[in-house]
Parts: sequence; structure tokens; C-alpha cells
Amino acid sequence: MAAVVLGIGCDRGTSQETLATAVAQCLTRAGLDYDAVHALATIDKKCDEPGLLALAEHLGVSLTFYTAEVLARVPVPNPSATVMKHMGTPAVAEAAALLAAHAEPRDLIIEKHKYRGADGKHATVSVARMNHESR
Repeated sequence: MAAVVLGIGCDRGTSQETLATAVAQCLTRAGLDYDAVHALATIDKKCDEPGLLALAEHLGVSLTFYTAEVLARVPVPNPSATVMKHMGTPAVAEAAALLAAHAEPRDLIIEKHKYRGADGKHATVSVARMNHESR
């Protein structure tokens, strides 16, 4: 089974339930189960997000944070002007997944899965196959 990293972007105050649903949908779409998830990654501006911290703990995986400056240097297939405006980088989920997986854009299994939860908050999940040389 492929080991993967999930890059996650979300609105401020996104619930664990919304994040977990987005992850579940993404894994189903990718044909993966939770055992494949090696780690989560996101932007450092989300280091105090209760839902994201709880999700990582629930999944029993590490959560890595990257600065906007570092994320902005990663070439991604779906840059966003909106994310650039609010976060200072053209991508969070894709770039964070690629960095944490030590991967290239071709290693994205799911580029960008978007979900709006019952709480009205948005979550974006990207799935990157881990580079075996970095494991």
C-alpha cells in the first residue's frame, strides 16, 4: 500500500468533523484507507486550529507546519489567487502535501479535494504519494 501525506487547508475555526469528512471523501476517491496516511501538513498560520490538531491526534499521525514563504516556492498544478491573497502563498494543501512527502507534482494522487461542511467552513485536502527514498 502506498504511504501518503495529506496536505490540508481550511477556514479559520473549521470543525474536526468537517475536516474528517473531507479526508474520508478524499481517501475514498483515491482508493486508500487510513492506514496509508503517514502524516498531515499545512501552513504555520493553522498551528492553533483545534479541529486540525484534534484530527491529527485522532488519526495518530504527525502534523507538520510550513511558512507561506516555503510553501510559495513549491510548484503546484492549481495555484489560487484567493489563497495567495489570504495566506501569502498560491497553495496550502498541494504545496504542504508535496513538501512533507518529499514529492514532485506528479506524485499528487488527489490534487485538490474541496469540501464545505455543515458548519459552513471549507476544507481542502491534497494527497501526495511519499517519495520512498525519504521514508
